Amino acid sequence: MTTQFNIRDFGAVGDGVTNDAAAIQGAIDAAHANGGGMVVVPAGATFLAGSIVLKSNVELHVERGATLKASGSWADITERHNVTALSSGTVHEDWAQSGIFLAAYDAENIAISGAGTIDGNGQAYIDENLGPIYRMPINRPFALFFMGCRSVSLTQSLYFDSALWTVRLTGCEDVLIHGIRIQGDMLLPNADGIDLDHCRNVRISDCDIHTPDDAISLKTCDEFAQYGPCENITVTNCVLESKSSAVVVGVDATAPIRNVVVDNCVIINSHRGLSVNLGQDSLYENILFSNIVVETRLYDDSWWGRGEPIYVSAFPWQEEIGRVRNVRFVNILARGESGVHISAERPGLIEGVLLENVRVEIDKWSDIPGGVIDRRPYSGRPDLFEHAIAGFYVDQASDVTIRRCEVVWGVNRQTYWGEALEAHDVEGLVVDGLREG
Repeated sequence: MTTQFNIRDFGAVGDGVTNDAAAIQGAIDAAHANGGGMVVVPAGATFLAGSIVLKSNVELHVERGATLKASGSWADITERHNVTALSSGTVHEDWAQSGIFLAAYDAENIAISGAGTIDGNGQAYIDENLGPIYRMPINRPFALFFMGCRSVSLTQSLYFDSALWTVRLTGCEDVLIHGIRIQGDMLLPNADGIDLDHCRNVRISDCDIHTPDDAISLKTCDEFAQYGPCENITVTNCVLESKSSAVVVGVDATAPIRNVVVDNCVIINSHRGLSVNLGQDSLYENILFSNIVVETRLYDDSWWGRGEPIYVSAFPWQEEIGRVRNVRFVNILARGESGVHISAERPGLIEGVLLENVRVEIDKWSDIPGGVIDRRPYSGRPDLFEHAIAGFYVDQASDVTIRRCEVVWGVNRQTYWGEALEAHDVEGLVVDGLREG
């Protein structure tokens, strides 16, 4: 039987006002010293806390009806690090630090479980409501940030209102994320859902994620180069919504991202659906998207994207750029306010893209003007410019196959709608059975 450590036994008050971090940390330390155990956050109360550090062989269990809430006082967020999350992918040692609510470092066999709520308290960090987006301070915490951990399990819990990326795993291996829910404030920038940074052997399944920024993002951030590639990732049976990309490979990537499968998911009401976005000196390869329903729409230009259900791009964010190879989109049913977009700054950056049995229905229903291509983040110009919207747009790529695909134009005809297929400087383009209706 698992040994349990109730945080109330260590002095946690649970009044939603008192900083219970010391009591919760005391319970975690006791469980760790015991050789392992379950730290219980009991039902019926809100436990406010500053930074908490999970340790090896400890499971933090938030019971149904319990809330573990990040402090809105920056002084209570004692775990802080210089990262590139808010500095355009470049490390700046003098840049203001980001904080962490739930942290772990080089731990093994750790878990967060239970059907309770983990509240990132993003509302406490808002500077100003600008209408389509909030203005936020640099000093705000990740809800969860684990570094260099092995055998990690995140199950059941609701992660609510993060002030920065919600679940960030960097350099972690053997990870299971199953059945969690993530609900973000849809005006809060940089509040991603799940970010896998330099991680290996990760399974994400049966999750429900609604976040303003990317719902699921794969990265290899510059400041953690020692952890190597991000690889062997599966995402299955998830429902995703984002004002940025529902699933994105990149952009923060200076080491390879490879061997990725996204299958049997539903994407709703998102700015971009499935995105492979190369902006730095990296290699993306062996990426498969299959059996997915995608719905995309236009949002304000504060958010990257222009309603593309499928987006593959290679434009430098800083100076150097790598390449993308072997990407597959199979059995995709899409409806959006834009079409499939594949483009690169020059030939040789994107190679080996297959679109098979992809149906794209293009219509117009939002009040945001269309007919614009978005290449952000792009160090060159233009990054936003007017252009006709094609069903399939392919530019400066090679070895691209469009097989048994379909473009359907909606009833709200727009003057900026273009052709079913628009292609420029594509070496080895194969079109087999493209239908238009």
